Amino acid sequence: MKQTNTMNLKAKEFAIQLFWEIIGSIFIAAGIYNFADQAEFPMTGFSGISIILYRFFQIPIGLSTILLNVPVAFLCYRLLGKNFFLSSIRCMIVSSIFIDYLAPLFPVYKGSRLLAALCTGIFGGIGYALIYTRNSSTGGSDFIIMAVKALKPHLSLGNISFLSDVGIILIGGILFRDVDGIIYGMIVNYLFAIVVDQVMYGINAGKVALIVTTHGKAVCDAIASTCNRGTTILPARGGYKEERRQVVLCACSTKEMYKVQQTAKETDPASFVIIMESNEVHGEGFRMTKVGEAR
Repeated sequence: MKQTNTMNLKAKEFAIQLFWEIIGSIFIAAGIYNFADQAEFPMTGFSGISIILYRFFQIPIGLSTILLNVPVAFLCYRLLGKNFFLSSIRCMIVSSIFIDYLAPLFPVYKGSRLLAALCTGIFGGIGYALIYTRNSSTGGSDFIIMAVKALKPHLSLGNISFLSDVGIILIGGILFRDVDGIIYGMIVNYLFAIVVDQVMYGINAGKVALIVTTHGKAVCDAIASTCNRGTTILPARGGYKEERRQVVLCACSTKEMYKVQQTAKETDPASFVIIMESNEVHGEGFRMTKVGEAR
């Protein structure tokens, strides 16, 4: 019975993983084929190299992406682990197939290059972020980005991606003698970095309330019962009269903060509430996104 439950759990996890890989790959394929390629400006990563090969030699973008990925994949295998490697290979194949066969079924945008750059950055950023949140990648430069992330975990994926792709954009712009293309490529690259960081690290973002009160236990109990959030009581003393106070610390999501604030004020109208932004919140009740780590 226990073995059956374990197998069912693994099957469910795999299904969820595959679902988000497919959704992310659709966004990436649409961004590359339906916007970037038709607008003819340099793209980032191995996709940018593949577009260069496509425009010079008519080599299918998906096929060249796979061929470029193979040597880099094996180089990063030992650093990133077997599970990450296998899921990335699967995702690389899916996204490449979507670029060559699914994206052509969608309408192709042939309007302003600036709007095409904006759509490419947003679509691609969302797609890559959805895949990164599953601790996977589309291979290619993603392997290099994840390898750097594993070695330098304090760096954000957006910043690593931005720096790694600047050279490819410059090469593409120079080869095609397209200065405007370089500018648009930089816009795409910048949007990639912003969207990836916002989608990924926004998942772990939240707010922190610091509630200065003389009724710490009552405030904690009220928040626990109405908001279902844990709290921490910190001893404090006023700076002017040196009166003893308590500071109730509560981390929650942005949506929950209004309820926490109202609960605190209803419990102790004389309380002093400070609300701060929190870039990431990890621990019980909060999801932690892991990327570039062996599972």
